Amino acid sequence: MKSCTFIIAVLFFIVITGDVYPKENRGAAEIILESGSRGNIAFPHSRHQDAISDCKTCHTLFPQKSGSIQALIAQGSLEKKQAMTVCQSCHKDMASREEKTGPTRCSKCHDKSLTK
Repeated sequence: MKSCTFIIAVLFFIVITGDVYPKENRGAAEIILESGSRGNIAFPHSRHQDAISDCKTCHTLFPQKSGSIQALIAQGSLEKKQAMTVCQSCHKDMASREEKTGPTRCSKCHDKSLTK
């Protein structure tokens, strides 16, 4: 009888939560990246996650932590435009293969209205 109750409880949990395992923390769907005098960047994190299956594509350069790019720049372990260069390279590479991609020009990412 106890095993039957346990099985019913597990099935109830699956129905309520929709899954046996907790969902992976994918971070914020949209992130504002501080980007100096040209203006901050509204970074569509969820779109990048959908397009790039391996998080290490970007996160070998910087940790998966809010403010990590600015912290690494302040520490001197990340060049000021290093992250931007990685982004532009990926976008240009995708464009050369005629794949849908993000912008490659400064003004298409940087937005002074997002700057504090």
